[in-house]
Amino acid sequence: MPITRPLPRRVFALALAATFSTMLAGCVQPFDASVSRFQHELPAPAGQTFAVIADDPRNTGGLEFGQYAALVAAQLRKAGYVAGDPASADLMVEFDYGVDKGRDKVTNFGPDPYWGAWRGYGRHGFGGGFGGFYGPRPWGFGFYDPWINDVSVTTVYTSGIDVRIKRRSDGQRLFEGKAEAVSASNRLAYLVPNLVEALFTGFPGRSGETVRISIAPEKKK
Repeated sequence: MPITRPLPRRVFALALAATFSTMLAGCVQPFDASVSRFQHELPAPAGQTFAVIADDPRNTGGLEFGQYAALVAAQLRKAGYVAGDPASADLMVEFDYGVDKGRDKVTNFGPDPYWGAWRGYGRHGFGGGFGGFYGPRPWGFGFYDPWINDVSVTTVYTSGIDVRIKRRSDGQRLFEGKAEAVSASNRLAYLVPNLVEALFTGFPGRSGETVRISIAPEKKK
């Protein structure tokens, strides 16, 4: 008759840590977009025409830019503005987007005999003026065990969009909006549409207010 012995504490702890890590990986959570908007004499929709142009000249005429610019245009049409010719539109909409090269988020299991929070990273934004919405903060929940000292490293990315609306007649800037998010994805085709949606949620918003808009996580194939 075989004798069943209890698992050694270290083996049990490692197995429990692996199970918990798997549970975390399976819980796909949305991430927040930080949206900041400013406006000054932005006209209420009354037949004004607009044109979306690239803030970065290198994007002018690009197919990728055109796809994202169409999303911005759709949101402005939904708000009541009318798409027009870039050569004669009443409002010029400058649009830019980007994602950084990523940074590592380190999760450390141990050494503490209790459940607790783990520390993540302090985000610093990426170049081109998209940084500055978040500071260092805790990231997630973890567990510690005196028998375990495992470290998990995940690459996370900061992405952002920038929209500025100005009056063609005198160049007066009427609206400035930024949306940023931190996620495990660096795919602009996924990030930019969600950031555009976040930026135009409640458009034009309250001037000078920064709000967080929840963005759906990327679906895995």
